[in-house]
Amino acid sequence: MKYDVAIIGAGITGSSIAFELSKYDLKVVLLERENDVAMKTTKANSAIIHAGYDPKEGTKMARLNVLGSSLIHDYAEKLNFHYKQIGSLVVGRNEKDHEIIDKLFERGNKNGVPNLKVLKTRKEIEDLGETNLHEDIDYALYAPSAAIVSPWEMCLSFAENAVKNGVALKLNCKVNDITKVGDSFEIETSLGKVESDYVINAAGTHADDIYKLVLKEKADKSFTIVPSRGEYYLLDKDEGNLVHHVIFQTPTEMGKGVLVSQTVHGNLIVGPDADINNATKDCVHNTSKSMAYVRSTSVLSVPSISFGSNIRNFAGIRATLKEYDDFLIEESNEVKGFINFAGIKSPGLSCGPAFGLEAVEILKGIGVQLNKKKDYEYVRRPTFFKDLSDDEKLEMIKKDSRYGQVICRCETVTEGEIIHAMHEIIPARTLDGIKRRVNSGMGRCQGGFCGPKIFELLMEELHLSYDQIYQDREGSQVVVCRTKGEN
Repeated sequence: MKYDVAIIGAGITGSSIAFELSKYDLKVVLLERENDVAMKTTKANSAIIHAGYDPKEGTKMARLNVLGSSLIHDYAEKLNFHYKQIGSLVVGRNEKDHEIIDKLFERGNKNGVPNLKVLKTRKEIEDLGETNLHEDIDYALYAPSAAIVSPWEMCLSFAENAVKNGVALKLNCKVNDITKVGDSFEIETSLGKVESDYVINAAGTHADDIYKLVLKEKADKSFTIVPSRGEYYLLDKDEGNLVHHVIFQTPTEMGKGVLVSQTVHGNLIVGPDADINNATKDCVHNTSKSMAYVRSTSVLSVPSISFGSNIRNFAGIRATLKEYDDFLIEESNEVKGFINFAGIKSPGLSCGPAFGLEAVEILKGIGVQLNKKKDYEYVRRPTFFKDLSDDEKLEMIKKDSRYGQVICRCETVTEGEIIHAMHEIIPARTLDGIKRRVNSGMGRCQGGFCGPKIFELLMEELHLSYDQIYQDREGSQVVVCRTKGEN
């Protein structure tokens, strides 16, 4: 089949574009080199929907951040992914901080951020419930439109709606080469050739590599992605009420700084740092140096963080552009019909669905006929069993007794939910794929109790052998061999 549009990358950018394009009479294919959506930057970040005061006025970042934040608020209700509008505070403790906060307030107003307010006394800050901040903090920018989200749920929801409405999703599909042939493109992948009239490059940290494939001898015309690694602590839920808003420090040239925030599931997240000197495009290990920096810096905001409640450390990679400080979103000047969405660092997650609208406008601008579908069908994420009313739970158990069997005790996830995740529009095939859909293994024991049982359920339900069960990406087998004498 020849497609109208091929999208490379199924993170939040590519999935959001696929979602928006699925509303039109187009043949669209979404290509992802990993075995699930939301596998790279989208699954390892701060999970914050920024209000939009930080990007410089007049940039794509600023415009798409404010628009995306508003759209995500609406789509969270419509599509049923976890989201809480808890607001954010940029906190300060000295005159220099006060000046930065005042400038952010002015910039936010120019960017169109709603209801910003500068809090000029400690009492105003504490009146919002933030009584655990460092005693020196006496000034803050309050942005009530900021929110927290489950980033992989949001991405999965957009991708599911795209697939439900006709977008072809090809996982484990690595792009090896792209050639412009006449007015269309031939894309060589690990799953064979894909032909498309237009290509949208949403490949995250590898966007420059993908662009070089199509540039061929003009590869020097490409942009350069500089990976930046950020590391985090995730603390248990007994720390989750330490703060009630996203707490930012005043930003620096390196970024928005170390934050402290609730997560949508009640944990506390602390981080990140920003390491561009030792980062590679796919390296997401933690380092003692970075974790020590995050720890020592975060207590300048919230001194009473109990890091003994840490249940997991993780790192994520952001795609920063070497050439300039904004998103690169445009049709290539060198290769017509090839559209780059590159340098999608923070606030990329917050822009989400706005990227889809931007792609539509670019396609319209280069002459693509876009006709809205009349029979578009939205699909909602399942509500977690533990969040249902007692009557709803009983009804679920009557229909399927497996919903009465709790597998993950930390997060109260049932066997019925886990089995359902294996048969969704984009089905889970790994332990972490199950986790991203139903939250199993996200609690205090981090899958120590439920992991073996979910392993067995994957084998039984999907008829897989022990060595076909992965923790996450291809190659991460949980069991690689059996001991001699075992069946």
